[in-house]
Amino acid sequence: MLRVVNIADGFASFEDLFSPKIVAGLNGQHVKIVRLEGDKVPWHTHDAEDELFWVLEGELEVMTRDTCVTLRPGEFTVVPRGAEHRVVPHGHVKLVLFEPDGIAHTGNVKAEITLEKYERLDDR
Repeated sequence: MLRVVNIADGFASFEDLFSPKIVAGLNGQHVKIVRLEGDKVPWHTHDAEDELFWVLEGELEVMTRDTCVTLRPGEFTVVPRGAEHRVVPHGHVKLVLFEPDGIAHTGNVKAEITLEKYERLDDR
């Protein structure tokens, strides 16, 4: 069944920060949207998964131990599996994530923002 996903409506349905919401799935991947604000994401690693960070609004620094890029609206980067990384939003950021189903939110680290389960907006 085809379904239209309206990203603006998805973001309008929640205000919480650092809590990705699943809006769709494809080929074992989840498409998630999340709001970020403040420096709360710890250094962490995903040993088996790459992560795509796509900025819709705001500015986001994506850091590995070797490099740092700043993403602005309409830009994305992919952090390769095994790369220790963290993200730091500048102000309020709206972000789309593409991640494998079952990925641990903060990888190999348990932190204040770590989630055990993601809320689904795709079943409403």
